[in-house]
Amino acid sequence: MDPQTYEKGRAMRTAVLGEAYVAAAAGNADEFSAPFQDLVTEYCWGAVWSREGLPPKIRSMLNLAMIATLNRPHELRTHVGGALTNGVTREEIREIFMQVAVYAGVPAAVDSFRIARQAFTEYDQDA
Repeated sequence: MDPQTYEKGRAMRTAVLGEAYVAAAAGNADEFSAPFQDLVTEYCWGAVWSREGLPPKIRSMLNLAMIATLNRPHELRTHVGGALTNGVTREEIREIFMQVAVYAGVPAAVDSFRIARQAFTEYDQDA
């Protein structure tokens, strides 16, 4: 593991998902899952999310489309909150899921709209 990339990733992950989320992910890691948490922090958040080629808002928008298409509800809920933190508006989220409906299927979009509404409620309660 590269400590500098890991720390950059931890900072980015915290900025997008919040300190409570990152602390819980680290706190829930055990001998089995800790190496995976390290990989996610270093590789996803440090090596990719921290690149200068795209701003966090655009990365969030891409993630929403891809995660919705993959039908990963838990990750989608997490990343809807992160997208709001990164300045993606609810209207933009709606448009992303409309695009998902056309290219990935209406059922994926139906679930995405449902999950987003739950995430909006959670985000508003935490604000």
